[in-house]
Amino acid sequence: MPEILEVERYRALAEKALHRPITKVWMIDARYGRGGTTPVRLRAALVGRQFTEARRRGKLMLLDIEEGPTFGVRFGMTGGLVVDGQQALDRLRYGPGVFEDKWVRARVQFADGGALQLHDPRRFGSLELAPDEQRLGPDALMATLADVRSALGTSTRAGPVAPLKARLMDQERIAGVGNLLADEIFWRAGLDPGRRTPLDDDELRTLHRALRSTLRLLDRRGGSHMGDLMEERQPGGHCPRDGAELLHAQVGGRTTYWCPVHQH
Repeated sequence: MPEILEVERYRALAEKALHRPITKVWMIDARYGRGGTTPVRLRAALVGRQFTEARRRGKLMLLDIEEGPTFGVRFGMTGGLVVDGQQALDRLRYGPGVFEDKWVRARVQFADGGALQLHDPRRFGSLELAPDEQRLGPDALMATLADVRSALGTSTRAGPVAPLKARLMDQERIAGVGNLLADEIFWRAGLDPGRRTPLDDDELRTLHRALRSTLRLLDRRGGSHMGDLMEERQPGGHCPRDGAELLHAQVGGRTTYWCPVHQH
């Protein structure tokens, strides 16, 4: 599923769509829009203009429009980007692994004949004109120790004793960490993702280091699904570090796996 590492690859590919006059825009229907973004509004914002910059904040890809609002793309669980027939990734962990026209949910056609397409088999993604970027927390790839300390502070939305994982995955606290990355980060940090008690300074530093090092390592390996824990994230799976059978439960509304021996 697209998490921060995958969306950064989409952003890099989207640079190929910059400074190219837009002639046609198609979106499957208004339900694929957010914040009142409809096919009609999308065409009005894009046709006759160009994308000028490709940005990202967490899992949200942002394309700035010449003299227009920013175009925001959320990829959901299986969304992907295709520019001029080129895909940023060969496949996603939970995607079908093939490209089919029937799963294209939006298309931006350029005057030179090329196109940017949004491919989303499960249709959990969305498009939005002028998304509220300020609602998102610091980007996970650049998160400081202070950012992590703030993110894991007292929760106001999920309650004062929200589990660690729920707070790390709250995009308004730190933007970009999804389910797979969160489990891998907590596994590497030796912390129980369901823990509700505060972390001390040493534990905070350990978590921050695990966040930064996990993102760097998995980026080099090829994506969020390339963690050491990944293949064992199933009932009966075992900890790659000490061999203990993994526990699993819903934590923060997401299926979570952790080791009862070294994660506390």
